[in-house]
Amino acid sequence: QVQLVESGGGLVHPGGSLRLSCAASGRTFSNYAMGWFRQAPGKEREFVASISWSARSTNYADSVKGRFTISRDNAKNTVYLQMNNLEPEDTAEYYCVADYVLSPEITKIRGNYWGQGTQVTVSS
Repeated sequence: QVQLVESGGGLVHPGGSLRLSCAASGRTFSNYAMGWFRQAPGKEREFVASISWSARSTNYADSVKGRFTISRDNAKNTVYLQMNNLEPEDTAEYYCVADYVLSPEITKIRGNYWGQGTQVTVSS
């Protein structure tokens, strides 16, 4: 069992920055690829970014590429999402996701474990 808790969301102006954190607890002795999804009101949930267990491989949605950076600290069982140059279109509930994988290079996440979400609002 793995529990994921997101933090760092909030209200920012367009062009601002936020760093989301996702702390994992529980039986985290296994290998996990991790990442982020988001869902805005009236829209389908969409993939944002993911990172392999080794942290050597990352994957980003085209909409956030160049603005967002995903990273992880395995010693702290924490994954981060640094969000720069935020746009109103980034407004959404952001969810941390983890998937057990056998390879430390896999970035694909399907959502085996989900956090409760943290709200990000970008508005003037």
